[in-house]
Amino acid sequence: MEQRTTTASHWGMGEAVTVDGKLLRVEPDPRDPSPSDLLRSMAGMVYSDARVRVPSVREGFLAGDGGAGRGQDGYVPVSWDEALDLAAREIGRVRETRGNEAIFAGSYGWASAGRFHHAQSQVHRFMNAIGGYVRSVDNYSFAAALVITPHVVGPLRPMLRDATTWPVVAKHGELVVMFGGVPPGNMQIVGGGQARHRIPGLMRKCLEFGVKFITVGPQRSDADAALDAEWIAPRPNTDTALMLGLAHTLLVEDLHDEAFLARYTVGWDRFRPYLTGEADGVAKSAEWAAAICDLPADTIRDLARRMAAQRTLILCAASLQRADHGEQPIWMTVVLAAMLGQVGLPGGGFGLCYGCNGIVGQPVNDYPWPSLPQGRNPVASFIPVARITDMLLDPGGAFDYDGREYAFPDIGLVYWAGGNPFHHHQDLARLREAFRRPEAVIVNEISWTATARHADIVFPVTSTLERDDIAMSRHDERIVAMKRAVDPIGEARNDFDVFSGICARLGASEAFTEGLDAQGWLERLWEEAREVGAAHGIPLPDFADFWEAGSIDLPEPPEDKVLLAGFRDDPEANRLPTPSGRIEIFSETVQGFGYEDCPGHPVWRAPYEWLGSVEAKRHPLHLVTAQPITRLHGQLDDGEMAQRDRVGGREPITLHPADAAARGLVEGDSVNVFNDRGACRAGLRISPDIRPGTAVLRTGAWFAPGERRNDPDVLGTLAEVGNPNLLTRDKGTSRLGQGTSAQTTLVQVEKFRGVG
Repeated sequence: MEQRTTTASHWGMGEAVTVDGKLLRVEPDPRDPSPSDLLRSMAGMVYSDARVRVPSVREGFLAGDGGAGRGQDGYVPVSWDEALDLAAREIGRVRETRGNEAIFAGSYGWASAGRFHHAQSQVHRFMNAIGGYVRSVDNYSFAAALVITPHVVGPLRPMLRDATTWPVVAKHGELVVMFGGVPPGNMQIVGGGQARHRIPGLMRKCLEFGVKFITVGPQRSDADAALDAEWIAPRPNTDTALMLGLAHTLLVEDLHDEAFLARYTVGWDRFRPYLTGEADGVAKSAEWAAAICDLPADTIRDLARRMAAQRTLILCAASLQRADHGEQPIWMTVVLAAMLGQVGLPGGGFGLCYGCNGIVGQPVNDYPWPSLPQGRNPVASFIPVARITDMLLDPGGAFDYDGREYAFPDIGLVYWAGGNPFHHHQDLARLREAFRRPEAVIVNEISWTATARHADIVFPVTSTLERDDIAMSRHDERIVAMKRAVDPIGEARNDFDVFSGICARLGASEAFTEGLDAQGWLERLWEEAREVGAAHGIPLPDFADFWEAGSIDLPEPPEDKVLLAGFRDDPEANRLPTPSGRIEIFSETVQGFGYEDCPGHPVWRAPYEWLGSVEAKRHPLHLVTAQPITRLHGQLDDGEMAQRDRVGGREPITLHPADAAARGLVEGDSVNVFNDRGACRAGLRISPDIRPGTAVLRTGAWFAPGERRNDPDVLGTLAEVGNPNLLTRDKGTSRLGQGTSAQTTLVQVEKFRGVG
């Protein structure tokens, strides 16, 4: 007999369907207008052959190899007591000999949608209970934007929360120019889950109201096909030059708003000489931009005129700032919108990171629901999240970040839970070397990811469907009881139980558990949620009634948000959280940092490799490492959708017909993708809907070097299934933001003529 239990994930709410304790499928909530297909992959993930089923210890670790065999060794199954004893011994040894400053537990990743069984919260609470840890700051998604926007217009996250909503654009907007597009697949994902995926329908409603869309980027598919968006395809990484060309046209044709610039901004007088060429002898004209972007100058001038003649919303996708000098397109987006003078008007102005998830631009509430408290971290040391390899390879080395100089800590132990750096990080051959440096690496993992295969001690942990939890996203319209649908696979335990076991051995049980088990914590969090609900006029039932109901609907959110509307109405009463209280076209603060790669106003800086560089003669394709549509980052790569999407068993790479023909390639070919940093294999797809000279290889295929080849010269430089981070460079966006610059990558593609 079928049983149904409510559940939630980052890709949506639904019901798990089981028969006799066996999970058959997860069905989407019938009220979701645009449910995610990723729910289909959850059953496959639970029963994957890649599951970690028992506590395991690396053979070389037991032999005392100092980490040399990480990523190559086999594993020995051990009992839970043995594994917990080993972990407690290693943590205790490092704490006693080198202090908690020698422990890194950044544990970056998406983990679970639940409020309690959220792996990063669990590991950080655990580490704080035993004295602290070196942490990471920012994220791989939009680190450069997080650091630059406070200097220009204010912190990014409140702007994402308060972004102009699509219903407002439908009523008041006329033109939406999307630099980097608004990728439809990304809008299926929300941290903490989403009951209703509304953005696709809301954007299509804009079209019904007469709003026109233009997508600017190398892929036509970065805009929903239903929007019938006009497509402009400049060379990748040249968006800042294109924006400068637009700005120059606005200036010389007197289409800019001097009154707005005078009242709401500072620094126009410092930026204008750069734009006109008075400062450096180079006018940033449409012709200048056209040569860089490989677009007709008339296309640039025409776009500027259209933007000035209509109520225009300028969007800049997060992907644009994941590139060398990634701060610049973010800053220039704000400047371009300020020149138009429409900031704070309904349907006008700018928006950042629309399409990075299913929240930005959707009407949302913002309830401060409780989450597992992490405690206080007494260790001050940190790194920008994308500098983990630098930290491990260069202990004590100096790095710049947001105007200050820091030193990398000397790490003896890494504890990772709820993430997979071998998905997120760049130049994986270099990361593999770095992961061999610490004295010990401990990982809690559901599956044998590359991170697990580079660990010394691996604890098997439960997936979402194997435990009870609560989904109550700050931004969603429903609270969901995430009920356990199946028994844990193998000997898997919850992260909470793993850390409780280690704490018992380190004398920190009370600090970590506070005398509560997992059920006790769920009930405590629920009581705190009831207090939050009461403060917002939302009566919530007791825990037993909530659990029985399975979900609770919340009030409909307001639909009329306009970013910076209050600032526009009264810039003195509603000053921005910048040093001047206004939009900073020129930032004295940033200028004072003295960073040549990020000076005091937006500039064009050629990337370290791009299609206009000498390097393009050797590697003539710009690699676009797009977000996957068949999984969430690396999650669900062992699920149905990702596996069915493979071409010849490998991740698909897409080329333009002209680029495929020039290489003698046909649809379905196995190809080598390579540059001086590494190589990977992929299966070929061909499409006219990408710009010639680009190659699109989505991220998230699990890194598995040399699985079918034992050549020691290849191991570590070749990912058989198609992981693009063998090819990307591990360099910060600038000394200011230190974000990932993965989108700045040139490659060559050739047919694979071998066997296997």
